[in-house]
Formats: sequence, structure tokens, C-alpha cells
Amino acid sequence: MKQLLHLFILLLTTPILGALEKPHILYINADDLGVMDVGYNNSKFNTPHIDQLTKDGMTFTDGYAPAANCAPSRACVHSGQWSARHGVYTVGNSDRGKAQTRKIIPVKNSLHIPQAVITMAEALKAGGYKTIHLGKYHLDKDPLTQGYDVNIGGDSSGGPSGGGYFSPWNKGAMAKWSDKYPKGTHRMDVFADQAIKFISANKATPMFIHFSPYSVHTGLEKVPEFYDKYKDVKINATYASMVEKFDQGVGKVLKALDAQGLRENTLVVFSSDNGGIRKISPQDPYRAGKGSYYEGGVREPLVMRWPAKIKAGTTCSTPVSSLDFYPTFLAAAGVSKPESKILDGVDLIPLMTQKGALKDRALYWHFPIYLQAYSVGHDDGRDPLFRTRPGSSMRFGKWKLHEYFEDGKFELYDLNTDLGERKNLADSMPEKVAELKKMMYNWRAKIKAPVPTEANPNYDSKYAPGQKKKNKNKKKKK
Repeated sequence: MKQLLHLFILLLTTPILGALEKPHILYINADDLGVMDVGYNNSKFNTPHIDQLTKDGMTFTDGYAPAANCAPSRACVHSGQWSARHGVYTVGNSDRGKAQTRKIIPVKNSLHIPQAVITMAEALKAGGYKTIHLGKYHLDKDPLTQGYDVNIGGDSSGGPSGGGYFSPWNKGAMAKWSDKYPKGTHRMDVFADQAIKFISANKATPMFIHFSPYSVHTGLEKVPEFYDKYKDVKINATYASMVEKFDQGVGKVLKALDAQGLRENTLVVFSSDNGGIRKISPQDPYRAGKGSYYEGGVREPLVMRWPAKIKAGTTCSTPVSSLDFYPTFLAAAGVSKPESKILDGVDLIPLMTQKGALKDRALYWHFPIYLQAYSVGHDDGRDPLFRTRPGSSMRFGKWKLHEYFEDGKFELYDLNTDLGERKNLADSMPEKVAELKKMMYNWRAKIKAPVPTEANPNYDSKYAPGQKKKNKNKKKKK
């Protein structure tokens, strides 16, 4: 009887113990925070808590977003799939910019990922995780329909609408929080406070926390407690104060994990959804910024901490993508991939634990639409009218290849010697272009990526970059 009793207790407790062995997962997703907008890459910014993550975990020096602006990037991360599979390429319409300047008709854009797509929150929830979303969602109207048990402030909004960063908020998912916090409360403080309460209430259950504050998306609003220290620094003081406020919120959540004794077995992932806006914060030495497929638009800050598995103070230079988060989270949680689910990323745990390497692979981006200039003269793109014209790009090893669908032109850069993508080697290295082009075309065929070819009847060549200036010069000569 005693042996049977022990066996019965074992059977009852094993599932519970197994569940508790699953790591908690905290995914911190900044908004429009460039790779050069964190203290560990740029000492002008004060981000002590993010910087501490680099000391406590692993810094990925070559981390990439799967898209150069927020909606497609987030759709890729949460679906685990390239944009061509779910159809989200941008925010809103795809025919951005003036009609006379677009040579071809772009592919139509989807606003949200389809409900049929199994998100990583849904997969983790099915695997026994308690899930919470805090902040910007942008994937659909309601995170609760896509795998989250709790939603704090998430809806289809792309920016801090309904009243900005400080309460009161008069509409949207944040409106109900206006009466629960004092007037003038910053969104970040609401998100951090609610995350802390969730952690305290659910610490005995595996948790997936998507901490996605709107910071540092425009419109910019200075944070008085941090603003003055940046007034004499060659930096946008309002923006820098917002970055520090974001870091403060991150610090509060990390402190809560420590206070509950959860530090050792919590996987913390910090990254951003795309590059920073170059006019607000230049990303030098990287070219361009948000909306561009040059490095400044897609290279991201990326740090992971998991004391039980990741050695402190380590770095990894292998190119990785936020697309890899979905399979990595599943592997860390011991959760099987949903049946028939296609995942375009890979499990990063061999890199994180330094117990293996990834097979050589290329990272790809596909953008068959237009994205108009953010600020002519500051964007540092291919031409002044668009941050991105329709095209594809890829990185393989040290090589970066860009293709543009309007004119069929290619750009090739050696990132080892030309991190700023200034010296186009396409004409001098046709064999390398052909090699990479074949890889990219095979990838597009495999995922059925649409390539726009239909001519735009409204296009007028006189509106092409530089044409107005030439015409004016001709008139002066006459």
C-alpha cells in the first residue's frame, strides 16, 4: 500500500513539476528603436537595464528584423513566417507615394494576419503557458483572439493613439486605464505595473509575457524626468528621454522577476521591430533607417538572457532573425510545433548555449510595394522619393544583395568592408550577383512570393528623381 501511495503521489506531481520546469518567457519588443539607440552601442543613450542584459546574457551583433516597418515585422514574428505567406507587407495601403512616381502597380497589402494562422502565443498557450500581451499589438483588433489570456492596451493601433503617451486616454484599448491611474501617468508605467501584477499572480505557471510598449514610436513626447540631461548632448533630447523611459520600464519588469525568484529560469529576449527613423536618430555607420532594406532599416538590437542556459557576457556574430523567435520559444518550452505549421525561422538554442552552430543560410526580405519618403534629405535611401521601392534583398555570409523590380537593377555590398552599403559591387562582381540571385529567386519560388510586373498607367517620367531639377536648368539656359 505504501508503494502504491508513493506511485500515486508521483503520478499526481510529475505533470506539475514538469510544467514548472518550463522556462518563463519574457519577450520585450521595442517600437522603432534602432540598433544604435541603445547604450551598449551608443553611449549617448542611457539604457542601464538593457545594457545589464548584455552583461548577464548573450548579445547578438547581427540581429535582424524580418521587415523594415512595424506591421509586417510583427506579423512575421508572431506567425513565424515570411510576409509572402501571410500578405502583410506594410501599414495600410501598398500604393504609397505619388501615383506619377510609381512605375509599376504594387501587390495589395493585408492589414492583419489571418485568424487561421497559429500565432506563437496560441502555440505556447496550448503548451500550458499563461499568456499576456502588454502595449502595441497591431496584428489584429484584439490579442485575445490570437492566443492571449490577458490584454493590456493592445488593439490594431500602430502608434500611441487616443491621447499620446500620458494619460488620460480618450479612445482605444488604453481608454479604460485612464481612471485607474493618476492623470499624467505614462503608458510605460501602466504596462510595467500590470506586468508585475501578472508575474506575481502567475509565477507558479509557465508564463509568456509579450511586453510591447509603444515606445519609442512617434509622436514624440518628452519625458520631463529624463529630458534635461540630454539638452546639451548632440542628440534629439525628446527622443532620448523616451528611450530612457522605455529602459526604466524594462528595469521594473526585470526586477519583478528577480523578486519572485524567477530570474534563473526565465528566457528574456529584448529586440525591436525595425530600424530607427533616421531623421530622429541617425543609425550610422548603418545606412538609412525605418522603411529601408539597407542595414539601418533592418538590423536590430538583440539580447537574450537565460541564466540557466546562457553564459553571461557572451556575444554571437551569426546573422539571425526575429523570425527565429517562434521556433526558439517552442524549443525552450518543450512545446511541439503545431501540426502542419510552417515555420521559416530556426531554433537558436544551439547558439544561445554555445553547444552548436547553425547551418549556413541566407536571410531574405521581400517588399513588393512602395513606401514613400519619411524625410527627403534625411532618409539616405536609393532615391529621395521613397524609403523603399518594390524589391527583394538578402544577406548570405558577408554579402548583401538588393534587387529592384522597377528597373531590374541590383546592388551588391560586402558588409565586412562596407557596413554602410556605399560601394556597389554589382557591376564588378557579376558572378557573385548571379550566385546570390539564383538563391533569392529559388527562395521566392519556394514561398510563392509575388513579384509585381504590371506597368502603372499613371506613371510620368518627368516626376522621376532629379528630373524637375534638370527641367529647371534647361529653362534657365533658354
